[in-house]
Amino acid sequence: MGVGTSIVLIAVGAILRFAVSVTTTGFNLHTIGLILMIAGVLALVLSIMFWSTWGGFGGAAVGGGYRRQRRVSSDGSGGYVEEERADTR
Repeated sequence: MGVGTSIVLIAVGAILRFAVSVTTTGFNLHTIGLILMIAGVLALVLSIMFWSTWGGFGGAAVGGGYRRQRRVSSDGSGGYVEEERADTR
């Protein structure tokens, strides 16, 4: 579950808990709203906690990822020599 789904759960739960005034038999809509809000808050907290381990955008800037370097130099007789070095961090 992501942050967006968590916010939707919290919103739907709040609507069921505070805005709906229907009496039902067999189950309580206010309790279901409270359960949805608690599940949404827990999912939001877990999403924020694991956000940094996701990888996402800018992963190479943080030090992870794959980097390839290529060096082209003259060999002295009119040709060129290519050297490739792969670096996995």
